[in-house]
Amino acid sequence: MVIKNVCLETVCGITSRLPENQHPEVAFAGKSNVGKSSLINALMNRKALARTSAQPGKTQTINFYHVNDEIYFVDLPGYGYAKTSEETKAKWGKMIENYLHKAKQLRAVFLLIDIRHEPSGNDRIMYDWILQQGYDPIIIATKLDKINRSQVQKQIKLIKETLKAKKDTVVIPFSSETKQGREEIYRILDTFLEDGNALGQEEG
Repeated sequence: MVIKNVCLETVCGITSRLPENQHPEVAFAGKSNVGKSSLINALMNRKALARTSAQPGKTQTINFYHVNDEIYFVDLPGYGYAKTSEETKAKWGKMIENYLHKAKQLRAVFLLIDIRHEPSGNDRIMYDWILQQGYDPIIIATKLDKINRSQVQKQIKLIKETLKAKKDTVVIPFSSETKQGREEIYRILDTFLEDGNALGQEEG
């Protein structure tokens, strides 16, 4: 995938109607401060189109980035930030659930997990939630540059075991600093765009 043009096309709040996009969508989910905005910026080859924040829990909307006039990157609200009120957490959860359930063009869901740590309870809930909506999550293990190379396979195994992931679940180690893993994500997206099949969508 060669990035030619990108724009933030639609921003949906809690009461907004979801757009009826004509191009395929891929969604990015992850807890607050996992590096979601940094990943999306790296994929779009932009430094700061997706806003990164020093304050976790700031993304309160679903943001639709139109890439190359052929696909949408959908940035879902970060979850699990302790200082967010229970009422707001519930609203964000409903918003994410509503999107996963209703999005007609959604083809794949990427779930971001910090490679340094065992997945949290919220990560496990989100993984199961994505499965329940009929998608096989593609795991992106972020902050790869923060651990030694010798630890990578051990941490990937820990992530898969904690999530009780399927054997064939794809886990891509990724660093927003070095961009390692970006080409692998591009290849997944290219395969989908070339064959037109619903990547990550279960049959039935």
